[in-house]
Amino acid sequence: MTKPSLKAAVLVVDDEVRSQEAMRRTLDEEFTIHTASDAAEARTCLENYTISVVLCDQRMPGQSGVDFLKEVRERWPDVVRIVISGYTDSQDIVAGINEAGIYQYILKPWVPDHLLASVRNAVEALALQRDTDRLHLELRTSTPVLRQRAAGKLTKAKATFNFDRIERAPDSPLNAACDMAQRVARYDLSLLVLGESGTGKELLARAVHYASPRASGTFAVENCAAMPDALLESELFGHKRGAFTGAYEDHQGLFQRANGGTVFLDEIGETSPAFQVRLLRVLQEREVRPVGSVHSVPVDVRVIAATHRDLEQRVREGLFREDLYYRLAGITITLPPLRERVGDIEPIARRLVQEVGLELGRPHMRLSAAALDVLKQYRWPGNTRELRNEIARAIALSEGDSLEPTGFSSRVLLAHLQGAHATVAHGPAQNLPHSGTLAERLDSIEVMVLRETLARHRGNKSRAAAELGLSRVGLRGKMQRFGLEDKA
Repeated sequence: MTKPSLKAAVLVVDDEVRSQEAMRRTLDEEFTIHTASDAAEARTCLENYTISVVLCDQRMPGQSGVDFLKEVRERWPDVVRIVISGYTDSQDIVAGINEAGIYQYILKPWVPDHLLASVRNAVEALALQRDTDRLHLELRTSTPVLRQRAAGKLTKAKATFNFDRIERAPDSPLNAACDMAQRVARYDLSLLVLGESGTGKELLARAVHYASPRASGTFAVENCAAMPDALLESELFGHKRGAFTGAYEDHQGLFQRANGGTVFLDEIGETSPAFQVRLLRVLQEREVRPVGSVHSVPVDVRVIAATHRDLEQRVREGLFREDLYYRLAGITITLPPLRERVGDIEPIARRLVQEVGLELGRPHMRLSAAALDVLKQYRWPGNTRELRNEIARAIALSEGDSLEPTGFSSRVLLAHLQGAHATVAHGPAQNLPHSGTLAERLDSIEVMVLRETLARHRGNKSRAAAELGLSRVGLRGKMQRFGLEDKA
């Protein structure tokens, strides 16, 4: 048994001085010892010191040990009480246990090691009791604090994932989808979100969750295209130990962990017909059966599913169960791709510059007008996810705090060049030459692209030519034609 880290105080009450000294020698290495010859001295000691254990002789002049310890029990109930006696009177022992609530009855002659172990145990019991009392008190007094902290975190999550934080222009085509999602969020209906990858389906699902009565529950996400059927079933529904090779312990599935909350099943269109049967049963019965178990577990979750597939077409092709489709598509919301909402590019890009700038340690980055113009020309097949990657790339390659087009990938810049040519053919635009013949204006644009590409590649003609789809000789010819060779 470990020794107490801080010396506890022990009061020895005995009318024989030699007994006091013998107990002091036995105990003073580990404890602070106080002594008293009778109950009056002991009472004074208890009033002036914090005593953990009282060792009291039973036969003393005046008040007996048991009678004194009854008083100690009433006035100092936390003190551990031990009686030491040379007599084995059963009435004394019973009275000590019932009336004085003694911790232990030690007979004389006592053995030093036994006495020391008894006091150690008494001090440890007192410490455990105080820890338990303190824990009960902390739990009782901290419940409002814990509730307040949880409420604060929920408020923060609602503010982070609300519909207003889905960046879009005032006249965005995305407004209709967000308005519908916000209206149905409070109803416990299944929701199917359709849209290309990167259009923000998970972001919309989170907004629905935190606008619903389930907001205080868990929002759990699973990408159904990322794993085979057996693993997906185990991840969603759980498994029992020994259910399959590698199942070394019971595993609680996502549906159980999210009980009372929302489960977001991304890329539901990629699941197999066999898995669709199991999922349909869970949704119909509102219970899951872990792999390898003979018992089902009730679950209460709202399911929001998402896919970039045309599920109705897959139903017609026999690749997706019709009954599961109608079970999931209680409400269907389609998110338009970024190329159909060019007006949203600016607010999304500015927000991403702030977020990614903070992540990369460049918090002062700002989006230049030229860079924004380039971003608006691109069609964004990867939608917002691709836009984020382009902005991260440009921030990493930027030498100043202004994010310029030079950091964008060649496919984005070439789209801008093609858009610039088309713009010139239909009329003047900002940052483009506004005078001259069509040939002269196209030459001016070509000079701008050559200069930008060469500057970005630090004058490396081989790399610039490869990006522009030219041979090195062809690039040199254009540079000579436009008088750029000395500036490369």
